[in-house]
Amino acid sequence: MPLLFEEIDSQASPLGEISLRRRRIPALGERDIYEVKLGEEFLMSSMFVEAEEALSRLGLAQVQGDNLSVVVGGLGLGYTAVAALQDTRIDELLVVEALDTVIGWHRDELVPLGKELNADARNRYVHGSFFDLATLADTGFDPENPQRKFDAILLDIDHSPTEYLNADNASFYTTENLTRMARQLKPHGVFAMWSQNLPEKDFEALLKTVFESVESHVISFYNPFMSADSTNSVYVCVKGTN
Repeated sequence: MPLLFEEIDSQASPLGEISLRRRRIPALGERDIYEVKLGEEFLMSSMFVEAEEALSRLGLAQVQGDNLSVVVGGLGLGYTAVAALQDTRIDELLVVEALDTVIGWHRDELVPLGKELNADARNRYVHGSFFDLATLADTGFDPENPQRKFDAILLDIDHSPTEYLNADNASFYTTENLTRMARQLKPHGVFAMWSQNLPEKDFEALLKTVFESVESHVISFYNPFMSADSTNSVYVCVKGTN
């Protein structure tokens, strides 16, 4: 009989106990489902990745040119990063992750996409807080190249712009700090962000104080636990010429 549940790893982190689990649900067949939990809260499941992949697809669709340098904020199970690397225009992808444990799961290939990310020479893990690096003008996202500019920044960390993985993240969602982050984008660069909720009008208005254009996309996917579709959203913002 196949194993129905396994805790692959569990470690303390600055945010609490973080664990990686693998399980099977007999009704869904012989499919390994990987899950990340922080304490008792589910952060990520390999069952629901459509919106994480759409974050890369929709964001990069608005980027002009070739030889792209892109930042992904939040590694999770790697789906946003792998989807981004499907764009052959990318020369380098920096995946910024605050929890070294999560980077270790990928480097040690304990998660399904670890091998693919490790094999792609364009991918580089950056251990650090996305929110700190987004607002530090003297350093920025690339510790090897301070003040570097990027073609796109793709963010998938908080549950939504009003529901935070860590209460300290709330200060990022202001005109001042979004503007600081946008300074790390090239002219016409793109900022895109995932949210578990439908688009929020107040947040769209906030984004418009920083970016030249703002679009919101609703991503629908089938949820077998509900026997119905669920929705997430992706905000896509394009910087002006400055």
